[in-house]
Amino acid sequence: MKIFSKAGLLLIAALTCSIVYAQKSTDVYVDKNGIMRWGNTREEVKGFGVNYSVPFAHAYRTAKKQGIDIEKAINQDVYHFARLGFDLYRVHVWDTEISDTLGNLLENENLRLFDYMVKKMKERGMKFVITPIAFWGNGWPEPDESTLGFSHKYGKDACLTNPDAIKAQENYLAQFVNHVNPYTGIAYKHDPDVIAFEVSNEPHHREAPEKVTAFISRMVKAVRSTGCKKPVLYNISHSIHLADAYYKAGIQGGTFQWYPTGLGARHELGGNLLPNVDRYVIPFANHTGFKKSAKIVYEFDAADVGRSYIYPAMARSFREAGIQIATYFSYDPTYMAYANTEYGTHYMNLAYTPQKALSLMLSSEVFHNVPMYKSFGRYPQNTAFNGFRIDYENDLAELVTEKKFIYTNSTDTKISSPEKLEQVAGSENSTIVKYEGTGAYFLDRIKEGVWRLEVMPDAIWIEDPFERTSLKREVAVINWRSWPMQINLPDLGSDYQAVGVNEGNRVSLNANNGMITVKPGTYLLERKDITTDMSASSTWKNLVINEFAALPSTIKETKVLHKPAGELTAGNAYTVTATIVSKDEPEKVELHAWTGFRPQTLTMTRQHGYTYAATVQAEHIQPGFLRYFISVKENGNSYTYPSGNQTHPADWDFYGDEGYRVAVVPEKSPVYLFNAATDSDKLLRQWVRSSAVIPTGEPGKAEVVVNIEQLFREDPEDKNKRPVYDYSMKYFFGSKISGRLPDFVQANELVVRGRSLNDKPCLMQVALVMKDGSAYGTIIELKPESEEHIIPVSELKKVRTVTLPRPYPTFLSYYFEPDAAENFSLENAESIQLSIGPGIPQDQLTDKHGVALESIRVK
Repeated sequence: MKIFSKAGLLLIAALTCSIVYAQKSTDVYVDKNGIMRWGNTREEVKGFGVNYSVPFAHAYRTAKKQGIDIEKAINQDVYHFARLGFDLYRVHVWDTEISDTLGNLLENENLRLFDYMVKKMKERGMKFVITPIAFWGNGWPEPDESTLGFSHKYGKDACLTNPDAIKAQENYLAQFVNHVNPYTGIAYKHDPDVIAFEVSNEPHHREAPEKVTAFISRMVKAVRSTGCKKPVLYNISHSIHLADAYYKAGIQGGTFQWYPTGLGARHELGGNLLPNVDRYVIPFANHTGFKKSAKIVYEFDAADVGRSYIYPAMARSFREAGIQIATYFSYDPTYMAYANTEYGTHYMNLAYTPQKALSLMLSSEVFHNVPMYKSFGRYPQNTAFNGFRIDYENDLAELVTEKKFIYTNSTDTKISSPEKLEQVAGSENSTIVKYEGTGAYFLDRIKEGVWRLEVMPDAIWIEDPFERTSLKREVAVINWRSWPMQINLPDLGSDYQAVGVNEGNRVSLNANNGMITVKPGTYLLERKDITTDMSASSTWKNLVINEFAALPSTIKETKVLHKPAGELTAGNAYTVTATIVSKDEPEKVELHAWTGFRPQTLTMTRQHGYTYAATVQAEHIQPGFLRYFISVKENGNSYTYPSGNQTHPADWDFYGDEGYRVAVVPEKSPVYLFNAATDSDKLLRQWVRSSAVIPTGEPGKAEVVVNIEQLFREDPEDKNKRPVYDYSMKYFFGSKISGRLPDFVQANELVVRGRSLNDKPCLMQVALVMKDGSAYGTIIELKPESEEHIIPVSELKKVRTVTLPRPYPTFLSYYFEPDAAENFSLENAESIQLSIGPGIPQDQLTDKHGVALESIRVK
């Protein structure tokens, strides 16, 4: 037994008091204006980051099945979070895996890994919003397991009403916030890096307001019973008609979500989706409780969107709405990102989705630099703000400041004072970096004349990652190739030295005109006249100089990625572009085209990275069918695609490949924008039971049938919503008609073939949606007999644009109103919008309405 002197005891007591005082002084509080501030500095809390679930559920089970070292996997992903500038983490803890039916906290492997992960994130300076209760089972996307937790016993609905379930939650919440993380030695209620606790994930209350208030109050008191002083938040973006009940329950803030492009499209969405993220309008923003409470976003994503331009626009809209901090849902663990199985409608990982990850990096910059409630106007006028620029057509988002240049894709933006730059991050080419690889790269100025360069391996999507997923289906691959990189930084000069510093990378390179050849890894770059004592193990900010985390190459066989044009106009040249996914650069890539009986072999030249192209000249594009193959020569052997067989079209015994085939039609032939038989699977619409695609009885023809029982149904998440009597559908045809653009832009008439259902006429608005989100259309009357309706293009007038896919939460605006829309022009049209509702007489709005559509074309 140790015996302490009186002086020693007094010293221990003094230290204990000072620790407690320091903890209290750093606890976040919410001021009278609803802004969270750090207790010791009174500064506004800022943060941006991700949800990430490796310790739990499908991610945990997958790691076990694959024999993954989970701690190492966490270390690597958390390093990437730091590399991307994330300083916030949120998760809905799978209570079902770490509790019993009485709400007792189970000290098991899942909880231990969560504690370990929090420790590693704290080492990188990250902060936390923790949601102890998820309510979910632990299965998704697999079947749920039979777990010990109260959520498994009662289910979400009963957890909100059953007395025993409520007691279990009170017990669990108290034990969770009291839990001492063995890796930090700090209880979560005392952890200075924990900003707040969110009680539970998306409770979806259905009870009377007074019962909802009583339930939430009990949850808040359970947290407070531990002595926890941190803000307690509650989800208020569901069942928003209960806003009064939420704010009366003693919470300090509300949590929100945003999925502006819906969820679960099962394919990558096309077209400009910036109108969907123009504003985040909260209907109860004038509520006194709202104004005085903290506001955070716990989950968001532009689901099923594979492009990189959109996230900074979402961040801008969040800040305008008064959102203080936000976390993306959900970052894919690197070890399983090849398959995107965790949440197939989302896809995010630095290694596998580098451009999207850079877009999130920019979003973090928005949250740290754009003031709350700052408005930059409406789209399309708000695409440039505070040094940020968003460009849908070039799939680009970027930030340019005196010290930072960050971009998601190739950009030609000129930097006025490159000598002042301290940070560059991007993909592909800019005025500062020229690079042909497809991975992200990061350049950071350590001190004068000394920079750290990190280059990620190439990432190539080989399948649509938003289709139905499986761990047996690879949607993306990683490849390590060496590529030339030219760096134009005055602080480095054109003849700098580059030294590899990560494990296994010991190259030493001398730049020639700023050019070096790099493979994936980390490098220390030094100006020629600089001598530095910087070592590979030196720390810089929250990184170590020699850190690097990347998977090895995953390409098992060469693949050719190519989608032929939907149709071609005779007499117009056709450029065939393909991505050749191979470990090393092929010896030769050829295009073999048959126009009629005349074979033609063209060399496909490398355009950039893995992209090759060749052009079939206009005189060879004649009415009929253009059939072609792509051959790739590697190691002396030729392989022909799309089959991938080891053969060559010039071989006498060439076999087993039907090739790619494109219809070539005479000039001024109709251009089909939508064909129900081939395009219905990508027709965006809200699901209704009566919707189906049905063959017409004629070969190759079908109708998409939509019969609407009620144009407006009460929204259980917003019972005060103003009725909108409308059912709309949208189809993006931009890619479909790429080979027919000359005919499309000269068209004079829009032709709709279809009929009405229910043995009565049905009014339907037909509109073309422009690239800026504005829409131009007119109303036609469909009759029970199938017929063609001819609409002169000149008669299309400006109409309201419906935000499709429909967003979550459901309280968001139904219509998009562009600011200063561009004039109507077929050159700018990219989608078609079909609406049942406009023009229907008031006394018929509650009737049943239905249509069967076969096709839409222009001529």
